[in-house]
Amino acid sequence: MLLSRISHRCIGSTLTKPFSAVISTSDTPLTIETSIHSTAHNCEPPSRAVATSSSELLTFFLDMALMRRMEIAADSLYKAKLIRGFCHLYDGQEAVAVGMEAAITKMDSIITAYRDHCTFLGRGGTLLEVFAELMGRRDGCSKGKGGSMHFYKKESGFYGKYSKDESVTFAMYGDGAANQGQLFEALSIAALWDLPAILVCENNHYGMGTAEWRAAKSPAYYKRGDYVPGLKVDGMDVLAVKQACKFAKEHALKNGLLILEMDTYRYHGHSMSDHGSTYCTRDEISGVRQERDPIERVRKLLLSHDIAAKKELKDIEKEVRKEVDEAIAKAKENPMPDPSDLFTIVYIKGYGTFGADRKEVRATLP
Repeated sequence: MLLSRISHRCIGSTLTKPFSAVISTSDTPLTIETSIHSTAHNCEPPSRAVATSSSELLTFFLDMALMRRMEIAADSLYKAKLIRGFCHLYDGQEAVAVGMEAAITKMDSIITAYRDHCTFLGRGGTLLEVFAELMGRRDGCSKGKGGSMHFYKKESGFYGKYSKDESVTFAMYGDGAANQGQLFEALSIAALWDLPAILVCENNHYGMGTAEWRAAKSPAYYKRGDYVPGLKVDGMDVLAVKQACKFAKEHALKNGLLILEMDTYRYHGHSMSDHGSTYCTRDEISGVRQERDPIERVRKLLLSHDIAAKKELKDIEKEVRKEVDEAIAKAKENPMPDPSDLFTIVYIKGYGTFGADRKEVRATLP
C-alpha cells in the first residue's frame, strides 16, 4: 500500500542520485508537539507545536533509516579493512542532520566537524560518493583523497563561505570541542560582526571518551556564549530540530549569532578505534535506543497517524538495506585515484596542477 504511493525515485535512487525522498502520496498537514520544551538563554524559545505533513514524516523515516544503514555498513567495511584511517560514525544522531536540512535550503552552508557522512548525504550527496570516498576510490566526493573526515559538496553549500546574501551558515562541533579556546575566539568575533551564523554543538555527552561532567564545569553549552543567545534542543527529535533550526535561521538573519545545543547520543564509540565500552554501559545505550531513538520516534508517529503500517515500514527498511549493499558493491569496483591525482584539486583554479596537466605531472613522478 505505502510503497505503491512512493515514487520510484524515492527508493532505488540514492546510488548515484541524491537520496532525498520524493513522495507521491497525498500530503496531509499535521501539527505535532515536540517531546519536550527547548530551553532558551537570552531569547524566547520556539513553540513546541511543529507544522509538518504525512509526506515529510515519511521522508524523515526514509532518510534516517538510510543514514543508519549506511553507517552500520561503514562499521562492517572498516572491520573488513576496506576503510582505513579514521572513521567517525553518526548512528543515533540522524535527527540532527535530517531536522536541520528540513529547516534550511541549499543556499545555506553547513560546516561540520569530522562526523560528517550523514550531513553530506542530507546535502544531496549519494551513497556511491560516500562509500567510494570512505574506501579511497576515484568517484568519492573528494576524489578519494579526503576519507571519512573530509567530505565536500561545494554546489550544496557543504563548506564554508563568506557572502552577503539571505543565507546563513551552520558551524557544527561536539561537546568535547566546546571547551577549546578557539571556539570562544570565533564566537566573539562572529558576535561582534553580527554574522548570520549558528554555532551548533552536537552534544553526545562523551566527547572523545570523557563524560561531559568530567570535562566541563558547566556543561550548559547553549549558555556558553554569555552575551550570545542560545537554545538547548532535543537532538533526538527530528521535529524539534527542524523547529529550532528554522527559528535559528530567522534569528541569525535578523540579529546575528545564535548557539544551538543539540542534546543527542551516539551509539558507536568516538571513532572506529574506540569501542565505547569503557565509559558508558550497554544498559545506558539500550535505554537510549528504547526511549529516545530518532527513527523509532518517527515510526510511532507514522503508525499513530495511520500514514503507514508496520509491515510497510519494514519493507522500506529492507529496500534501504538492498540499496546500501548495491552502492557498496559499485564502490568496490571503483578504481583507486591515479598517482598523478595527488597533485590535483589542491590549489584554486589557475594555480598549481589540474587534471588536464596529468601527463606533465606524471613525467615528474619518480
